[in-house]
Amino acid sequence: MWQTLAIGSVFFPGLFALSVRSLAWIAPAWRLKDRIVLSGRYQLARQEGGMPGLSIQRYLGMNGGGLVSSIQATMATLSGIIVIFNCNDVVHDRHWVAQEYIWIVVAYMTYDIYIMYLCHWHKSAEKGATDRKHSLDSVKSFLWRERLMVTHHLFIIIVLTPVAVHLRGELGDFFVGCIYTAELSTPFVSLGKVLMQLKMQDSFLHKVNGVLILVTFFLCRILLFPFMYWAYARHSGLPIYKVPFHIPLHCNVTNALLIAPQLYWFALLCRKAAGLYSGSPVPDRAR
Repeated sequence: MWQTLAIGSVFFPGLFALSVRSLAWIAPAWRLKDRIVLSGRYQLARQEGGMPGLSIQRYLGMNGGGLVSSIQATMATLSGIIVIFNCNDVVHDRHWVAQEYIWIVVAYMTYDIYIMYLCHWHKSAEKGATDRKHSLDSVKSFLWRERLMVTHHLFIIIVLTPVAVHLRGELGDFFVGCIYTAELSTPFVSLGKVLMQLKMQDSFLHKVNGVLILVTFFLCRILLFPFMYWAYARHSGLPIYKVPFHIPLHCNVTNALLIAPQLYWFALLCRKAAGLYSGSPVPDRAR
């Protein structure tokens, strides 16, 4: 536990610093803000200036992005696949990756909150904000602006981690693995950011990548939850509609809390994608 947490706490900030320095060498014309955003996360969730033809990647602030988050997402997805394929009994089978990777997630979420703050501060400074970095006012502005994502991250750290580590006992590694695979869409978000940095937002590749974001998001963040109920029904010999009444209440509550923002974000993605591919911009709403 502590060793894994320590490794994650060093790995992600170190990878971020390496990425920022490497981009300064590879693309010296890029501003520091661009290198930070591309290295850490992609977070332009609001249309600015009413510019037409913005891609759906611009509305994926809630889904992360960036080189570091893409690496974490790949690690999480592979960990989830390993656990899923090694747990034939979806309730009782154990796999050490399910337990250990939780602490990598905790380290990443903590790191990511700070990277979100850095991105927010640099973007605010570029727009003329005068708050000093790490000042109370800049932190308050960040917490208000990114309240949904901060709440999401803190919920995972404060609520889901104790559930995954202690409250579930020695049951359900299969389902923990399923949750890890929800990160599958993140690398495609990052690719969208790279394409926009290269001024390729009108390219065919960018549109294909947008479709891949929608498909992976739907499969691994929406259909994932019915799949887990189906897997339990198959294991227990129950009709799927009876599963919610045969599992602990906190499992249903946790799943409901997890899928609710995914449904909102997916609806937002579809709305923006419809505007992109139809060529008619859809009026934007602030978060």
